[in-house]
Amino acid sequence: RRIFILIILVLLVPFVIEEFIQRHEWNNKFCSRVVGYLITGITVFVVSVPDSLPLAATISLAYTVKKMMKDNNLVRHLDACETIGNITTICFDKTGILTTNCMTVAQVYAGEKHWKNVENSTKEIIIPANTKEFIIEGISVNTNYSSKILPSTEQETLSKQVGNKSECSLLGFVDALDGNYDEIRTRYPEEKFIYVYKFNSIRKNMSTIIRRSDSTVRMYTKGAAEIILKKCNTILNRNGEIIPFSTIDYDHLIQTVIEPMACDGLRTICLAYRDFSSNRLPDWNDETNVVDQLTCICICGIENSIRPEVPNVIAKCRNAGITVRMITGDNINTARSTALKCGIILHNDNALVLESKEFNRRIRSKSDGEVEQNLFDRIWPYLRVLARSSPQDKYVLVRGIMASKINPTREVVAVIGDGTNDAPVLSEADVGFAMGIQGTDVVKQASDIILVDDNLNSIIKAIMWSRNLYDSIAKFLQFQLTINIAVALCAFIGACIVKDSPLRGVQLLWIYLTMNTLISLAFTTEVPTEELLKRKPYERTQPLISRTMMKEIIGHAIYQLAVMFFILLAGPKIFNIDDGRPVDSIFKPSEHFTMIFNVFVLMNLFNALNCRKVHDEKNIFHGISKNPIFYGIWIVTFIVQIVLVQYGSFTFSCVALTFQQWIWCLLFGVSVLLWNQVLNLIPVTRHIPTSSASDVYEPTLPPVELDREEQSRPGANLTKDKSFGYQE
Repeated sequence: RRIFILIILVLLVPFVIEEFIQRHEWNNKFCSRVVGYLITGITVFVVSVPDSLPLAATISLAYTVKKMMKDNNLVRHLDACETIGNITTICFDKTGILTTNCMTVAQVYAGEKHWKNVENSTKEIIIPANTKEFIIEGISVNTNYSSKILPSTEQETLSKQVGNKSECSLLGFVDALDGNYDEIRTRYPEEKFIYVYKFNSIRKNMSTIIRRSDSTVRMYTKGAAEIILKKCNTILNRNGEIIPFSTIDYDHLIQTVIEPMACDGLRTICLAYRDFSSNRLPDWNDETNVVDQLTCICICGIENSIRPEVPNVIAKCRNAGITVRMITGDNINTARSTALKCGIILHNDNALVLESKEFNRRIRSKSDGEVEQNLFDRIWPYLRVLARSSPQDKYVLVRGIMASKINPTREVVAVIGDGTNDAPVLSEADVGFAMGIQGTDVVKQASDIILVDDNLNSIIKAIMWSRNLYDSIAKFLQFQLTINIAVALCAFIGACIVKDSPLRGVQLLWIYLTMNTLISLAFTTEVPTEELLKRKPYERTQPLISRTMMKEIIGHAIYQLAVMFFILLAGPKIFNIDDGRPVDSIFKPSEHFTMIFNVFVLMNLFNALNCRKVHDEKNIFHGISKNPIFYGIWIVTFIVQIVLVQYGSFTFSCVALTFQQWIWCLLFGVSVLLWNQVLNLIPVTRHIPTSSASDVYEPTLPPVELDREEQSRPGANLTKDKSFGYQE
């Protein structure tokens, strides 16, 4: 607005003074000249305002959402498209997200023997007959009857697991032992169960009580091995006989069976039973006393293989400056093994692996107190794996990271879930991802983006599209603001020097139509590349126009003004053409001013190529062949400019240029590419840096080291420690 007022004053005041004070005359041309000046001022005002930004942002967003859908990302909330590129932390659940969610029994301890590679050597496993009967009957009745295994179809090589995957793996073990769980379930229908203690995430076990055909009342229990074994006082030996099970036996079993299984990344489940006399039945509501004094039947090590794409996805996240954290209900050794396989933690780094109990102890000054942010801030920057966690732990972790202020720019957190209990934390997170195939309806409703194909590579594509969206708008702004500044200053300085703008009103409208609209919008169709993953995430409060962009905008605007005024003042002598500056305030189309207009358009056409890269990249043509819309608009605009100059004389105040004059115009246009390389050599104090795999935010806190007391505390481990002593 100020530029508009200044241009009007600079053009109108001298004209009025000359007409009324010096000449003392009024003629018919006075009104037309005043109207012409007003039109020029209004046109400059329209062209210099970046009013295409809302349109460009809307089109960019719509284009990104459409492309993300093709990459199997269903966007439910549009603002998530912008936020994904800023995420600094991703929290993964393990089961069903990092793993295939198709589980099998890989190892088993039964009859005082540890059988490994169960899947390939089932026939070689020799288990006493009565122990095998306990295993088959206990698994069959003490699992949800909705869990079952369907035979494979012609298109599938593996059987389909329906229901709880852990239970399906145990049912598969029953089939491997030549058992028939359907027959046993028919013998013991659910309505004839005496009592059922359903599984929950706190006590981590499930028990079913039945009355057998011999009138014996038997309770079968299954659950986390280290928890169930503590409730056992007897165990079945190699002959299937019941023998005492002491604390020493417990410690030995933990060290020789459970820890090795956990270190192999297996989830350990213990099967146990207890018989009650039909004459002296306990109070079934007293679960603590009922689920006790058990007899251990066997220990199964369940394997949930890592998804094939996971290690590559985790590596790309680390390269993109994103910290990956895993939250799981498994014990600490299983969680650590899985995290190492995925690449979430590395050997000898300073990452922290904690169990839920230890995590909650560290973030509270009192066991039943509230979470204290200052204590929480000492843990979360180094925490990579949280084991034995509950949904509440996951919620506390995500909310605490988002509330932390030790990172000046604040953390942006994404969470990926598939279960109903993940819904609260997905709603709390900055971005919530839900699995589209295996995710529940509740978690999908709570999410911002749904991974339609359940493939984690879709997350990487979403991050790339989001960062590309940010870059597209930045490219648009850099290109448009360069034109706006150059046009406004050209009109103002030109009015001061020659008492008229070097660019006519209709020419400015053509520049507005082509440059500020068509070519600018072509930036929105840029295709994301892997280079986007080599930069840190954008900060929450980072300005849209970076210092690098400001350098380019000002540098190119100054260069374009210098070239245009060079042609304006020295062009007639150098190019041997008539001076086209107005005489007696009367403007006539000329080769002189046509060259100024043509050079300005061509310089901005070639500057559009420069603006494809907004981070000081040297090769501005990299990837241009992948954007046919961009180079299609560029070529069409160039051709139309030729037609307009050569044949649009009357409409656009131009005259046809000679071949030699066109060569000069092209040379001035191409020179913008060389000038851009010169600008790239000028350093800026702050710019968007590149990042490596280890180049993520590290708060200025003392390194997390465990003293001797803490090293012996349950559930506290650093990945740089070579050995992990197991504690519940």
